[in-house]
Parts: sequence; C-alpha cells; structure tokens
Amino acid sequence: QVQLVESGGGLVQPGGSLRLSCAASGFTFDYYAIGWVRQAPGKEREGVLCISSNDISTLYADSVKGRFTISRDNAKNTVYLQMNSLKPEDTAVYYCAANEDCSGGDVYDWWGQGTQVTVSS
Repeated sequence: QVQLVESGGGLVQPGGSLRLSCAASGFTFDYYAIGWVRQAPGKEREGVLCISSNDISTLYADSVKGRFTISRDNAKNTVYLQMNSLKPEDTAVYYCAANEDCSGGDVYDWWGQGTQVTVSS
C-alpha cells in the first residue's frame, strides 16, 4: 500500500537548520509530485513547497522563500526539505504528501503521518 514516511524533525534553535526526508513506497514515485504541508497549533494547514515529477519546484508559502528548498532523489524514492535560518514561526507539524501535480496547494491524494519541527531557544 502507499506509504509516505517523514523523518528529520526535532528541536532546533532560531537560525538553525534541519533537513526533513520523506520516503515513499507503494506507488510509481517518478510519476508523482511530492509536497510539504505544515500545520502549526491553532492554525490552518499551509502548503509550503512542492516538487513535480520533472523536478520543478512550486513555492506556496512566501514566508519560507530563500530559506527552504525542496529536492527529490528518484533512485531513493525520497524527497527532502532543507530548512535554513529557521524561525519560531516555522514551528509546526510537517507532512509530506503525494499528488499527480503541484497544482493543489495543500490538496493531495496521499499523506504521511507528519514530523514535528520546533524552533525555540
């Protein structure tokens, strides 16, 4: 069955970096777009970045522009979210999700279980 498993979350100080990984299985990874969506406590879900099957990135959250990048390794069926210059407002549960393309914002067919990112001193 389809599985998306996030890893790499944790506690980091403001200004620090984290790299999240999303390992996928159960579908033809090369054909799908993979996105990262986050949800902070008391806030609505927010699309962050998405990468298409042909490696084109789509930015949804202007607040992460210049700080977060998304990449994929089709040989490993894995997508990465590199997060630099982290701010307390980046604190959220981060989910990876799969869809046919990156047009949906925060709408995806399949979802992982999420990984917590906490930015605090």
